[in-house]
Amino acid sequence: MKALKMSKPPDDAIRDILRFSLEKKKVQAVFSLSKIEGNGYAYALISNKELLSNICPTFPLMPVNSAKMISRLTAVEAVKSPIAVVLRPCELRALFELVKLEQAKLDNLLFISFVCNGVFPIKAMKDGLDGKLEKYWENARIGQDFAELRESCRICESFVPDNADIVLMTGGSQNNDTSSVLMKTQKGEEFIEGINDQFVEEDRELKGLDNVRNRRAELKKTVFSDLKTEDFGIQGLARIFGRCINCHACSKACPICHCNLCHFEAAESESDPSTFEVDLNNRGALRLPTNTVFYHVGRLIHVTISCVGCGMCSDVCPTDIPVATVFTKIAERVQNSFSYVPGRNVEEKIPILTFERDELEELGE
Repeated sequence: MKALKMSKPPDDAIRDILRFSLEKKKVQAVFSLSKIEGNGYAYALISNKELLSNICPTFPLMPVNSAKMISRLTAVEAVKSPIAVVLRPCELRALFELVKLEQAKLDNLLFISFVCNGVFPIKAMKDGLDGKLEKYWENARIGQDFAELRESCRICESFVPDNADIVLMTGGSQNNDTSSVLMKTQKGEEFIEGINDQFVEEDRELKGLDNVRNRRAELKKTVFSDLKTEDFGIQGLARIFGRCINCHACSKACPICHCNLCHFEAAESESDPSTFEVDLNNRGALRLPTNTVFYHVGRLIHVTISCVGCGMCSDVCPTDIPVATVFTKIAERVQNSFSYVPGRNVEEKIPILTFERDELEELGE
């Protein structure tokens, strides 16, 4: 596999590649996480090469899952001019699922991704990350996780992108002041052709990644075991989702939830006075808001087959329900039942959108 060796930190390497692509008119614009006024971060679409100094693709923050942003750009029609898109692995996998659900188009998009070392919860930005970044990058260099990252990141085993055109290797045994850029596709090679740096043949992925993956897998077993979803029942569901305030922030943040009008926000899902009266007569009391457990069960049925474990749902929950952990655990079992890995291949159909006579034979006739 062809690789580009660059004697500079990862973000600087990406900036140089993108600046080169804009100068050579290989792309019209760049989509990336960027620093904005003050101490804020947001995704931006940039066509002015001078403004590329603001991008910070590997900064450990995910304000939204950017698959939703690309969906908004391309759902109605594909972009007409080439755009370089820099995404984390879970964002790219979510985008591929949205393409299968006809919520996005990939035409004229070139994808750049990187080995992801995880992100901090959005709430961590309230106090700033200045005192934590040095330790974060040191841990990334030696292949250690940072305890203050999203739980979804600390148990994620899919932190290496396998479906991008260009992959920047970070973390593991890498020196943070050097970058190895792998061209994974013909499109990626053409995109970077002509840049003035050292090209080599790269046969290995990255030292230390197996250790990181194995450690995260062990932590995931512990986290899933502590959750005990198999013992939930209706009482367990009520217990874990009992503090839900029905804000639906988790569905708004989820890259897979895409319905224009959610059933749980439609008029027909509202309880009328007669329903309240029946429930009050039967129970003597009624919890408000209603249907919170039903809402989460409905979302589980809707999204678990395509859940990529990005953790956005837990990150935005105002009552700190471990939504992502529940969904990731259930999703893993559902996906394993169909031998399906969401976002692995854009040509691989979502199982619930297909029918096979011989699938799930163990369930009987």
